[in-house]
Amino acid sequence: MPSTDGPAPSSPPDFQRREADPASTKSLQTALLVPVLVAFILRLAVITFLYPEQLDPARDHWHFAYETGRIARSIVLGKGFSSPLFGDTGPTAWMTPVYPCLVALVFKVFGIYTKTSALFLLSLNAIVSALTCVPVFFIARRTFGERAARWSAWAWALFPYGIYFPAERIWETWLATLLLTILFLWGLYIEDATSLKDWAGWGFRWGIVALVSPSVLGVLPFWGLWILYRRRQKGLRSLPHVAMATLLFVAVVTPWFVRNYLVFHRFVPFRDNMGIVLLMGTRGNSDYWGPYELGPWHNEADWQEFQRLGEIRYMDAKKRYSIDFIRANPGWFAWTSLRRAVYLWTGYWSFDRSYLQQEPLDPPNILFSTTFTVLALLGLWKAFRLGSPVAMPYLLVLFSFPLIFYITSPEMYYRRPIDPIMVVLAVYAVIGNKLIGSKNEEQLENRKPGKFARLAETPES
Repeated sequence: MPSTDGPAPSSPPDFQRREADPASTKSLQTALLVPVLVAFILRLAVITFLYPEQLDPARDHWHFAYETGRIARSIVLGKGFSSPLFGDTGPTAWMTPVYPCLVALVFKVFGIYTKTSALFLLSLNAIVSALTCVPVFFIARRTFGERAARWSAWAWALFPYGIYFPAERIWETWLATLLLTILFLWGLYIEDATSLKDWAGWGFRWGIVALVSPSVLGVLPFWGLWILYRRRQKGLRSLPHVAMATLLFVAVVTPWFVRNYLVFHRFVPFRDNMGIVLLMGTRGNSDYWGPYELGPWHNEADWQEFQRLGEIRYMDAKKRYSIDFIRANPGWFAWTSLRRAVYLWTGYWSFDRSYLQQEPLDPPNILFSTTFTVLALLGLWKAFRLGSPVAMPYLLVLFSFPLIFYITSPEMYYRRPIDPIMVVLAVYAVIGNKLIGSKNEEQLENRKPGKFARLAETPES
């Protein structure tokens, strides 16, 4: 028989299936609309100061979306999905297709590397980042209650990284952040879903996210196994559901795989750039976290090698070099990987004077980033006091998502997709179980450890 540990089954896309009282519905709309609007206005305000950075003509407008902008330009000029760097180097699988094609559409309408295109794309970042308040609200309400949900939505609206980074860089990160947050919310419900349609939606959405930002897929094996474990505990069948999700996932990503095979005459899953990202993690000099002297972006010898070998052979060469380096220097690589992990969670790399001359804002950023991480971990600890069904989804995402960046390059914006989930935990760390309403207090204060509160049932405030 099914376990009594979990909430009653509910379908992921339907969060308000019960008859809603008009006053509660209006209150919910206000709780969501106001922080979304404030978040959007704040991000637009920052864009007005930062957008000129995109218009720098140096290196043929390289700062305007970097590799994504180059591929988008090639698409608009009729050269197909190609040339991610500084010349016409032919077909590429450096990026997955969704975001470069979106940028290409904007270039087609508003012009290549124009001010209007920059403002449109940055404004789209602002909209996407602001809308992330919505899944943040529902995640917090599902796990910690109504009051945590309202505070979490506002915390994301005012979150400094969520304001600055989308206004500073045209990249797929901000779309991936929204999509991963939605998938996290969906995953809280899919654990109990019995409908094949719901699981088909789960697989389809993972396929879309994979074609936006494949790094997000690092979460799926860990979290997927946890969901299967929970379903087994409850006596729910999983085989047909997993098969349906897998079928839809494969259906979404297969056209891209087929394109890569036809172009490169080999199996290229998602991206072909593992060689260059491994190279970023295997340089001998570690006085700075970003190996800017390596790779075809900044190193003329590497750029010439890229042009001579072509993209696929160049990536193969760098992958072989990187693996050989790791085998020859395992201690150095392990220590540097640890430093990268510390940097991703705290912002700290070095206090050396020469380093701080390059990164003068690191000290205040270290204080903010470390405080944020500590609060999120405290919230996770409090969540475990409610029971592992509440806390494990958070833990698995925080553990698995950054793993690839520990061994490659720890750019600060790489970790941003899990920020909304951390914001929910940080808010819970601050407000704890001080929820409004006896129903919430009874659920979160008096239940036995290990029981999953039925917070999807719209807790009353």
